[in-house]
Amino acid sequence: MLPNTGKLAGCTLFITGASRGIGKAIALKAAKDGANIVVAAKTAEPHPKLPGTIYTTANEIEAVGGKALPCIVDVRDEKQISDAVAKAVKTFGGIDILVNNASAISLTNTLDTPMKKVDLMMGINTRGTYLTSKECIPFLKKSKVAHILNLSPPLNLNPIWFKNHCAYTIAKYGMSMCVLGMAEEFKGEIAVNALWPKTAIHTAAMDMLGGSGVEKQCRTTDIIADAAYSILTKPKDFTGNFVIDEELLKQEGVKDLDVYAVSPGHPLLPDFFLDDSPGTIKSAVFGDGKSEAPPKAIGQLEETFTLIEKFINEDAVKSTQGIYQFVLSGADEGKWFLDLKNDKGGAGKGEPTHKADVIMSMDSEDFVKMFTGKLKPTMAFMSGKLKIKGDMGLAMKLERLMGKMNSKL
Repeated sequence: MLPNTGKLAGCTLFITGASRGIGKAIALKAAKDGANIVVAAKTAEPHPKLPGTIYTTANEIEAVGGKALPCIVDVRDEKQISDAVAKAVKTFGGIDILVNNASAISLTNTLDTPMKKVDLMMGINTRGTYLTSKECIPFLKKSKVAHILNLSPPLNLNPIWFKNHCAYTIAKYGMSMCVLGMAEEFKGEIAVNALWPKTAIHTAAMDMLGGSGVEKQCRTTDIIADAAYSILTKPKDFTGNFVIDEELLKQEGVKDLDVYAVSPGHPLLPDFFLDDSPGTIKSAVFGDGKSEAPPKAIGQLEETFTLIEKFINEDAVKSTQGIYQFVLSGADEGKWFLDLKNDKGGAGKGEPTHKADVIMSMDSEDFVKMFTGKLKPTMAFMSGKLKIKGDMGLAMKLERLMGKMNSKL
């Protein structure tokens, strides 16, 4: 863990989306120095499924030694942003640091992304970041600290990061382009940087995306908080950087990264927008990080479905209630199905007799690896190896069923 140095004592941080998750972790880290935190988020009333409000977070900030100003803010609303900035300046005398953390996500392809979702992601991620920065910059210019930190990825133009969730990628890259442009525009006045995790971070959003058990493949929000603290305590000439949390902390002398793991020693899920890197993706795919030849799909596909059929029973049908169509490419191209909705269930080659609830498209070799426990479905989806169309909830149920299957093999 990166120790606190006291460098942020008395500094005012305006943090969007600070009521929970990564934003809250950054707020608490700075608060331990005695910083002032503007908790700018939408959650004023308790959410039925998600913990934390701007008020409970404010209480936690003050409990660790900081000062807090909770503000109800939707970053798409110009007046709410303007009012919160004015209130922050009136309360604390200025703004020293802006953390653009608020974000929206929908991992859907072009035809399956309603314009309402597109507008939400563009409005919160790109426009919200631009707007909040614009409102804070006049006050940041007056600060000796003067930092903007966006929680956004490096600009990686590998098409794999666009083909499965084009709208989300555009919206996140919009935040990164703000870094690129504003770092140059305000060079010498304000440091502007981006921070992105090397691996998945355990948050409520990750639970919704990955389903039960995904936390074992994640690190805690502490790693982002420590990396953010390192950036925000650097001089203004540290600007225009797209920082990866793990790489920065290694430079800072942190040697034991297991302290950030939810389940130390467990393979970690790589995050979006980062191409294959030996230490992380191999361990996530093969389990132990060692070089291992992938199985051949030809011949093994039938064996895999034979194994699947052994686990089809009335309980599996009753608890799942879904029909899955697998569209496979590569060495053993074809269509297969898994019916966990009708009668006693069934599996086999071709199309199901009833309409599929979920259609999964992937390479046949990856399919074999996924159903034999060598490839995590969440990792396959996030890395673009698995394309899902249909009911995401049922897709997650299938992942849980695969987990039970693999534990008994």
